[in-house]
Amino acid sequence: MNQEERLCLNCGKTIHGRIDKKFCDDSCRNTFNNRQNATNVNLIRNINNSLKKNRNILESLIPENETLAKSTREKMSRQGFNFRYFTHTYQNKKGNHYHYCYDFGYLELEGDWFLIVKGKGL
Repeated sequence: MNQEERLCLNCGKTIHGRIDKKFCDDSCRNTFNNRQNATNVNLIRNINNSLKKNRNILESLIPENETLAKSTREKMSRQGFNFRYFTHTYQNKKGNHYHYCYDFGYLELEGDWFLIVKGKGL
């Protein structure tokens, strides 16, 4: 019975053992899979960091013991707020669309003003 030599998908060493084995050891398997998933993991990590930063900026704009505040687009952008990323939207009975970053949201008003809210729309 002449068996074809199988090589590790990560390092290229000869594989011994089961016929369906693809890697010579766990280290090679982990390294290969981590390399394959690195692009997706980095993308998700960067988006999550933007969402957390947005949430923290919204939280900082609301005074302590308050649930509402107003801010301008310019002020939010200066602090690093990224309007492309939010976790969900909420439409109230009046038809207003709020964008949320977890438990803090914002409603676009006239003239580049935003209403910042805490905890509604969840």
